[in-house]
Amino acid sequence: MYSATPISTRLRSRRWRDSVSQRAESSSERGWAISDLFDRDWLLALAVGALAAVAMWYGRSVFEFMGGSAGTLMLPAFVGQTLPDVLDECRRLHVQCTAIAHQPSDRFPKDVIMSQEPAASARVREGRAVSLVVSSGMRIFSMPDLRFESLRDVQLVLARMHLRLAESRNSENDDVPANAVVSQMPMPGSSVHEGSEVRLVLSNGPPADRIAPSLVDLSIDAARQRATREHIRLGQIVWSSFGPGSPSRGTVLRQAPAAGKPLNPFDTISLQVSAGPGDAITVVRQAQVAIRIPPRDDAARVRVQLRDTTGTRTIFDGFAQGGQKFDLNVTAVGAATLDTYINEELLDSTVLGNEPSPIPTRSR
Repeated sequence: MYSATPISTRLRSRRWRDSVSQRAESSSERGWAISDLFDRDWLLALAVGALAAVAMWYGRSVFEFMGGSAGTLMLPAFVGQTLPDVLDECRRLHVQCTAIAHQPSDRFPKDVIMSQEPAASARVREGRAVSLVVSSGMRIFSMPDLRFESLRDVQLVLARMHLRLAESRNSENDDVPANAVVSQMPMPGSSVHEGSEVRLVLSNGPPADRIAPSLVDLSIDAARQRATREHIRLGQIVWSSFGPGSPSRGTVLRQAPAAGKPLNPFDTISLQVSAGPGDAITVVRQAQVAIRIPPRDDAARVRVQLRDTTGTRTIFDGFAQGGQKFDLNVTAVGAATLDTYINEELLDSTVLGNEPSPIPTRSR
């Protein structure tokens, strides 16, 4: 027998199931909507934060460019200003400025800033150390005489006077030792300034193993010509008279070293020459004397005095720079001494060399 379920009951059950299903679908839709809204809020917040950070960074950059942060400043240009003015400005800005070097310059006058570190427009903090290079100006002085000086000594002189050796070349020369200066440019005594370039000609030196030629019985002029031709240097020339029986004037009577003797590169030959017939013996000496002024920073008065049998006389009186050299041709009678004074203080006293011993008096 069938039990029949009432139609009204079945309808209510179906409506209940449909209601539950609809509520579930509605809840699911609302959950997805909330999740989407939640994600969109986070993205918006991140975007707003990034925009705010960029705005803060830009604002800070503009602020520092226009006025700087607390305790920092833009360093001004000090180049071209005088040192006292720069030091006053540094004190006002509360930075520590120090002159670390003074250098010669043909562009900047004395005591004017040539360079700075840090450079102009750099941002620094208060108390920052700033290094300055200051011009010492252009010091003008006389070019020293470098002739006959060795290359090593020349380099020391140039370094002391802040001159630059730009070029050196070698040349054949019999009168100057090897690697010593034959000539220079600028010339001695000319005006130069610190940093000037110097060009030198150096000697290869005279030939070695030379033999003294025979000059006896030649005239003094012929002896000089032969010495020049054979690259021999003559030393003292002593003129002597032995009375009426003396040889004709200008005849070479004796030489030292004697003919055939070996000569070192800078050995000289001294000559005794007849002064001609006469009643009295007169010894006349001729010599070339090199005077060198000791190195010094200023000019000095130089006085050269000759003492011989005729008395005392001044043969040079003038001013010269430290390191300068000059040659004097001296003629003395009898025993002679040469005195050199620097600013009236005796620098050197020199007896005028050795000479050949006199020849015996010839009988009449």
